[in-house]
Amino acid sequence: MSEQAAGQGAAASGPPADLDTCAQEPIRVPGSVQPHGVLLALSEPDLVVRHASTNVVDLTGLAVEDVVGAPFGAVVGAGAAQAVRAHVRTFGDLRARNPVAVEVEGPGGAVVADAVLHRVAVGGRTLLVVELETATGPRPFSFPNTYQAVRGALERLNHAGSLEDLFDVAAQEVRELTGFDRVMVYRFDADHHGEVVAEARRADLNSFLGLHYPASDIPPQARALYETSWIRIIPDVGYTPAPLVPGVDAASGEPLDLTHAVLRSVSPVHVEYLGNMGVRASMSISLLRDGRLWGLIACHHYAGPHVVPIGVRAAAEFLGSALSLRLVARAQDRELERQLAAQADIARVLTAARNPDRGLAEALAGEDPGLLSVVPAHGTVVVADGRTVTVGDATVDVRALRAWVQAQPDRVTTRTALAESDPELAAALPGVAGVLAVRLPGEQMVVWLRDEHLRDIYWGGDPQNKAIARREGADVRLSPRKSFDRWRETVRGRCEPWAPEHVRAVEDLRSRLLEVLLERNRWQLAAAHAVQLSLLPGRLPEPTGWALQARYVPAAGGRVGGDWYDALELPDGRFAVIVGDVAGHGIGAAAAMGQLRNALRAYLMRGADLREALVDLDELARRTMPDDMATVVAVVVDTSSGDAWIAAAGHPRPLALTADGGADLVTMRVDRPVGVGSGDPQVVRLHIEPGGGLVLYSDGMVDSRSTALAAGLRRLIEHFDRSDPTVPVDIDEVVADCHDLDSKDDMTLLLLCRDADLPAGARP
Repeated sequence: MSEQAAGQGAAASGPPADLDTCAQEPIRVPGSVQPHGVLLALSEPDLVVRHASTNVVDLTGLAVEDVVGAPFGAVVGAGAAQAVRAHVRTFGDLRARNPVAVEVEGPGGAVVADAVLHRVAVGGRTLLVVELETATGPRPFSFPNTYQAVRGALERLNHAGSLEDLFDVAAQEVRELTGFDRVMVYRFDADHHGEVVAEARRADLNSFLGLHYPASDIPPQARALYETSWIRIIPDVGYTPAPLVPGVDAASGEPLDLTHAVLRSVSPVHVEYLGNMGVRASMSISLLRDGRLWGLIACHHYAGPHVVPIGVRAAAEFLGSALSLRLVARAQDRELERQLAAQADIARVLTAARNPDRGLAEALAGEDPGLLSVVPAHGTVVVADGRTVTVGDATVDVRALRAWVQAQPDRVTTRTALAESDPELAAALPGVAGVLAVRLPGEQMVVWLRDEHLRDIYWGGDPQNKAIARREGADVRLSPRKSFDRWRETVRGRCEPWAPEHVRAVEDLRSRLLEVLLERNRWQLAAAHAVQLSLLPGRLPEPTGWALQARYVPAAGGRVGGDWYDALELPDGRFAVIVGDVAGHGIGAAAAMGQLRNALRAYLMRGADLREALVDLDELARRTMPDDMATVVAVVVDTSSGDAWIAAAGHPRPLALTADGGADLVTMRVDRPVGVGSGDPQVVRLHIEPGGGLVLYSDGMVDSRSTALAAGLRRLIEHFDRSDPTVPVDIDEVVADCHDLDSKDDMTLLLLCRDADLPAGARP
């Protein structure tokens, strides 16, 4: 339980009181001190007392009213004042040079006292705070004495073989050093709940080892104080606070900030908390990691008040500092071991992923090596290169999981209680309590899954009953729980937390996996490009009286798509020209394009008419290529008569060119794409007169990010609609003008023209 001030709660008729209401209480400015010492706040450089605790009379014999406004020397004696003045002139960092031994002139003669100094800002100026405690313990107090007091403890800490050994040694050494009845080492988890991980106690006391305490026992503002001050002492839980006079600064109206005051008064709620535990005196030593509260050494005394000399406290603080360094180093060693092991597994996984003969999803999800060796989990799901592979216990709705991963703002996302944080996803992943997800480009992903980790937590009292509302007159005050009996809670719906070192390893895996993806994309691009080039005609037919030109341009960035064009002479003397486009990019699209191109060639070569060929092609795609879809426009031409038969499945209509230079879209019905066709494609007959022709093209020529389809069609028509039909069209200029650098699609253009001057014997 923290030093949390007793605030005024809601009225009895208002909302239920909760200890969290006190979380904003300004415990840095309690307005009083513990009476085992005297606090004086002095202005500088004149060293005049501006604030004093009322118990100053016990040390000096002077009433607080006579002390405030008096010179420091008149209160404690000239010798003590001179010692303090010389100290503050010599040293800049006063907190690092405490305490200063002084002789205070009291009513019964000189009293040796330890003066603890620091400065505090009040009302735009600073005050020198002097805390005086009657000197006890071995003298003189010095750094060598402090080191000697903990020398043996440091040696035992150095020989501790594990974190658990360090905890045990620390608890035993602090108890031996300070004489408290019980010394516990707390460790805080990510949610700030504390667990007693080591304990040294009086033989007749019940053990608290393994008990947990809720995060509300140390609210945020108390946690900040523990991070500011290493050590905190309460010699007598039943003390009567000594108020500061005046309570606020006269000029600014601000109270005195006692953040760094060792005598700072304790919250009444915290005092009540300790009293409910039967504690009569306590001390805490902060264990910090990177400046943040990592744990606490908590000391409790039950036999009565327990005064710990400032020299012993300094030795304990020194021990806590040394322990913090060793705990951090040991924890980092353990994390480093896990991270290095994960890195070694990552290297093996990436080696497998770079194998061009192995699918990426299979390589990543493989069992040896595999992603489960990088991060322990019950299963993994990998979506890569259009493939989905699961390993282990991963019977999940991959589509829902993929949509969730792609919607996450972070590239690496963790969840440990999926039913609480993402109930819709939890419904799609039955039995899964936690995920560690990596979002990759192209809607690819890698996800680790963990099942519920059912466990029992033993609390020091019911954590849900952390506060009791108590009526005091017209108000309700908050009081800490009274029962600290062992209380069991069964935790469900949560997985084993993802270790920070594993998350860091996964973040590194993602960065290195991007390189692998880029490398594999280059391989696939080269392979797809090679496949596509091999399937495009190496030489176009040259039927008598006709001219044929074709161009293909990959998408921006060199991405290979599914466009193709074809031209072939048929057994009956006619010839066919075709432009098609398979949905998608890469090696998959190129492979599908090759299958459809060769199948359509075969159907036409065996003598099937155009309608029959497209029906057969659609049936082939439905049965053997269920994940692929393509558009195609095909033309069969009688070279002698100029008659042409045209059919289109999902593809843009061709342009018909007239002998006088006109150009317009062919009037025809376009069937659904190949793979989802109607089974009844329309075939239209068109006569191409001498000087006329046809333009076949893919949608990349007319539709892009920067050009709408209607505008793209107008632009294409304008290129072929000429006032002077004798001027030929340069199709390279057409392609260049229609090329969009931001387009994700490739471009294909095929121009078929009938000569204006027919050769001898040709029919007009």
